[in-house]
Amino acid sequence: MLHDDLIAAFHKTQSFKWDPKGGFKLASGLTSPFYVDCRTLMAFPHARRLMAHRAWEVTKALDIDCLGGLEIGAISIATTISDFAYAATPRREWRTFFVRKQPKDHGLGRLVEGVVQAGDRALIVDDVLTSGGSVLKAIAAAREAGLKVTDALVIVDRKEQDGRARVEATGVKVVSLLTIDDLMQGRNISS
Repeated sequence: MLHDDLIAAFHKTQSFKWDPKGGFKLASGLTSPFYVDCRTLMAFPHARRLMAHRAWEVTKALDIDCLGGLEIGAISIATTISDFAYAATPRREWRTFFVRKQPKDHGLGRLVEGVVQAGDRALIVDDVLTSGGSVLKAIAAAREAGLKVTDALVIVDRKEQDGRARVEATGVKVVSLLTIDDLMQGRNISS
């Protein structure tokens, strides 16, 4: 039910776009016939709640202390999941962190920001998995900060550019709430 509701939320909020003729330019520079915009999805409270509830279903058994990922997209995802987990049963008090794209040149100059310490077990979160680049950057930075990373959660796996395989080659298991196939099937139902 939550799975289908989350698919419907992508379509209702117009966070999934399909253009088989023109396509959309991706961060990698490649063009794709579909565009997944989790920033738009996360702007809607009902969609955030659905995402967090679905994420809770697939992560509640994980033995983690904190969750986070690459700025800026992972911040709202981690915070929303952490808030849901704290209100859920059994209650989990998962702290959040984020990984800067580059360290600040002032203050403590950290790459990983948040209340974390070496040895913490961390879940890496991200919005969309394509090539795996942002998840891999977050994993590397978290591990460099002494965090133990064995799991990653993405909202949508585009199932392209070997993203999942690239991340899993680092010893990190990837769980996705949805795949591009789910969103495409939802598009057909919504029309």
